Amino acid sequence: MTTIQSVTPSSPAERAGLQAGEKLVAIGGNQIRDVLDYMYYSLSEKCVLQTLTPEGKTKLYNVKNPELEPLGLTFETYLMDSERGCANNCVFCFVDQNPKGMRSSLYFKDDDSRLSFLQGNYVTLTNLSRHDIDRIIELKISPLYISVHSTNDALRCRLLGTNRADGIVPLLKKLLAGGIELHCQIVVVPAYNNGATLTQTLNELPKGVSSIAIVPVGLTAHREGLPKLRPITTHEAEDIIRLAEEYRAERKTPCWCADEFYIKADLKLPGYKYYKNFPQLENGVGLLRKLEHVYRTEKRLNNYAVAPKTNTVAIATGVAAAPFLRTLLKDMSVTIYPVENNFFGTTVTVAGLVTGGDLIEQLKGKLEGKQKLLIPSSMLRSGEDVFLDDVTLTQAAEALGIRVIPVNPDGGELYRQLTNNSY
Repeated sequence: MTTIQSVTPSSPAERAGLQAGEKLVAIGGNQIRDVLDYMYYSLSEKCVLQTLTPEGKTKLYNVKNPELEPLGLTFETYLMDSERGCANNCVFCFVDQNPKGMRSSLYFKDDDSRLSFLQGNYVTLTNLSRHDIDRIIELKISPLYISVHSTNDALRCRLLGTNRADGIVPLLKKLLAGGIELHCQIVVVPAYNNGATLTQTLNELPKGVSSIAIVPVGLTAHREGLPKLRPITTHEAEDIIRLAEEYRAERKTPCWCADEFYIKADLKLPGYKYYKNFPQLENGVGLLRKLEHVYRTEKRLNNYAVAPKTNTVAIATGVAAAPFLRTLLKDMSVTIYPVENNFFGTTVTVAGLVTGGDLIEQLKGKLEGKQKLLIPSSMLRSGEDVFLDDVTLTQAAEALGIRVIPVNPDGGELYRQLTNNSY
């Protein structure tokens, strides 16, 4: 049971008389354990909601919802339950590589299949019981995003640091047979699951998987006491791209390498149509190509208008994306600053892990005459104006003496910010 925090005015729940402060017990006689039960059993033109008042009295509400709109209830927590933590001890876990002294939420390892469905988080499935799997199929919790890494049971257990990581292929087959759409990822760790082992994993993934993303291991400078790992080399990046292309051609299964591989190998990114509907965008697969496509489309729609030649706009990004942006914006009067990651270590080059402290330290005194500094919105915690090191957007702007504007990586907003100084 979870407490109803608020009832939306004029919603089906409000019309039926539900009150904030009551606990939701059941819908149509079905126990409500979390948000998945709530979403599934509330999708009905007519349903009976059972609640428990603060005084312990059971109440029943007949809810009519012919338009199948949201019932209009909000709860104490997003999941209506506690978040499920990770039971693994992965050799490459990024959370284990966080420096000390960060806020506690950044040390929590989630591995919650509900967040996989609701937000696209990747999960390993190692903390699920047989009942949990059956429930996913029964409630049609789809799509799911699965961290596979290897189909070799012994190697997957070694990578994930648990003896519960075996049997991934039969489990994927069961989910697929149950009508669950699956998107898989393989984090490549050199000397563990690249080369022939990567080929084996790709070939053993069951037919019907909707997409596969191959991403490089992320390593910070804070690995004291952790297994000795190294980053992907240029040659390995080239080899991994080749293996993915061979698999894609032979199996006709959407399989893509993250943009980082192409940058590492100094190879041109594939074209826009190569990525289909971009199902692995959050994994950095096709992110730069989509940004470019939308940017150029916006530019054509605006008759190729360019920014005033006043050089009043600057962009800060990660080291990896800076050369791409310089090429894309070569006809724009904009200065691009690649920010080295001293907080996590210079081997971390993605924009989403740049901290406020590094931004301030490396750009202070360099932005005189600029009107605004654009940064990727991924530098900030989702839904907040805070960098990973707890520096706020306001603090960064005050320290740099300039407006700091987060920009979504869709290309359109980037174009509008560059061509309209009042935007």
